[in-house]
Amino acid sequence: MLFIEPNKGAPLVQAGPDWPTVIKRLKERAKVPLLERFYDAGVVSGDTPLSEVQFVALDLETTGLDPQNNDIVSIGLVPFTLSRIHCREAKHWIVKPRKPLEEDSVCFHGITHSDVSDAPDFQRVLEEVLSHLEGKIVVVHYRRIEREFLDTAVKQRLGEGLLFPVIDTLEVESWYYRKPSNKFWSWLLKKPLTSIRLADSRRRYNLPFYQGHNALTDAVATAELLQAQVAHRFRPDYPVKALWR
Repeated sequence: MLFIEPNKGAPLVQAGPDWPTVIKRLKERAKVPLLERFYDAGVVSGDTPLSEVQFVALDLETTGLDPQNNDIVSIGLVPFTLSRIHCREAKHWIVKPRKPLEEDSVCFHGITHSDVSDAPDFQRVLEEVLSHLEGKIVVVHYRRIEREFLDTAVKQRLGEGLLFPVIDTLEVESWYYRKPSNKFWSWLLKKPLTSIRLADSRRRYNLPFYQGHNALTDAVATAELLQAQVAHRFRPDYPVKALWR
């Protein structure tokens, strides 16, 4: 099904997967009790208006960009709705990666060897992390990092992967600024494409600048960005299935 966003010049949006059915099947197949409990929380109907959805913004800092060869070093999350960000319920963990930190990643996120030396392994905080995600719609900025890294990390530790619906604020921006026509004119005029990085995307909505590459700060920034995207480009009664992936 295609959804047409009501504002002028908006793109056609393909409805995402039937996540309630997917989650039900994942629960039936799950062999690990922790994951079975996570899936048992279910997910809202795809027809639920965005204004009625309980979201949780999630951000990870990692040792690199390849989930098969890199690992998670910090996790930040904050629950929110379209009308409120629940900062008091925000969580932040630093975890010890299974491979040594590389100099490039330390420069990127600022987490050092001393920061992770006494930190727990990801498996020790996994149950708490999942308890904050279950039953909510996860919001990220570039889902290939958060969802794939979590899936790989869980699979390495429990022998079974993790899957859940996400709304990707980077993808929402790409619907507007990475259309084929944008790419053509960028190539023809030899101008760079409009940046859809988190900080640049926030700037277009007049959101304040935050220093990036801290998992908790970036989670808050992502929550605010989705609120702004919905306010400017969609409607509160827009169905969540139009945005989840």
